[in-house]
Amino acid sequence: MPDFAHESLHHPGLVAGVDEAGRGPLAGPVVAAAVILRADDCPDGLNDSKKLSATKRAVLEGEIKARALCWGLGIASVEEIDAINILQATMLAMTRAVEALTQDCAHILVDGNRLPTWRWPATAIVEGDAKCLSIAAASILAKEARDRMMLEAAATYPHYGWETNKGYGSARHMAALREHGPTPLHRRSFAPVAQLLLI
Repeated sequence: MPDFAHESLHHPGLVAGVDEAGRGPLAGPVVAAAVILRADDCPDGLNDSKKLSATKRAVLEGEIKARALCWGLGIASVEEIDAINILQATMLAMTRAVEALTQDCAHILVDGNRLPTWRWPATAIVEGDAKCLSIAAASILAKEARDRMMLEAAATYPHYGWETNKGYGSARHMAALREHGPTPLHRRSFAPVAQLLLI
């Protein structure tokens, strides 16, 4: 289970955890979150968002927002993903998430093996969402925010099954892409979408 060991390495000063949701889907934005937790008031049960049920994530999202020192979200649009590629768009979303924090941080812990180019000292932690409480909290906020966006988009574009697949290339999504073509929310730089545009 995640703990506060990594945050403790960088005290004194506030430490933020950062994670993203939505690097792999064929549609929708990439969303990042940044969270500065209170060491003495941390919600129980924080973990990698992928290891939690939707019900548990929803409960924890509310607790994180209520009890964290501060939190922020950053979004990179489909147009930005297609213009600068998904890696750079992810870095952009992470930077925006940190910039949305209402308190400045002394250090940032980022899930993964790459860091954005920014002004804050930072450490990349592979599988950080399963090791570090702040990153786990960020993973929950990012996933919940993006899932809501895709649920809303599903009402506008009902053929693609985004209410369940959240934009990933499921069988239903791929079948709808072939039948109905891409929407404005599809990432045209991603191969499965780009190949359909050539047909």
